[in-house]
Amino acid sequence: MKLKVLDHAGGEMEITEGRLETPFNEPLVHQLVTAYFAAGRQGSKAQKSKAQVRGGGRKPWRQKGTGRARAGSIRSPLWRGGGRVFAAAPRDYSQKVNRSMYRGALRSIVGELIRKDCLVLVDELKLEAPKTRELAARLKDYQLADVLIVTETFDERLDLASRNLPWAELCPLTRLHPVDLLRYEKVLMTVPAWKQLEARLA
Repeated sequence: MKLKVLDHAGGEMEITEGRLETPFNEPLVHQLVTAYFAAGRQGSKAQKSKAQVRGGGRKPWRQKGTGRARAGSIRSPLWRGGGRVFAAAPRDYSQKVNRSMYRGALRSIVGELIRKDCLVLVDELKLEAPKTRELAARLKDYQLADVLIVTETFDERLDLASRNLPWAELCPLTRLHPVDLLRYEKVLMTVPAWKQLEARLA
């Protein structure tokens, strides 16, 4: 498996990578994506049952002789202001994803990006000034749109320059999640970031 590395002068070189030549494991990636979005659910929905609603301790009227239906509490689920029959309670939607599953899914996603020629490496990505125009011109030279930019460390200039680009997002490697790699058509990654990711996938 070969990767093209674009340098600032526009040349190309190749890197051979053999550990990522594995079939795309769609069920594993689907499980990881499902766990990612499940962990983002707040899970704070709560309702009160008949036992939790305040009041209703006294019988509203006697059992017989009134001509009305018998009632034992004004907080019955049949009454307005009463408790819910099956009240919702706060819950945790998170799913367990162990380390081997996480790395396997990440390795599968990165391998698929390489096979589809969606991963582009660049030797460095530095801006002289935090200008959106400069970053947009650089990405245009690389023929990239709808791209995720992955750097080895947080770069304030790149962060300021990419904020106003709706089709580009900057993500340091320390905050990179496999789901982020699936959101964009292309992934632009610096060579130092790739070496750190390669060590993580080993």
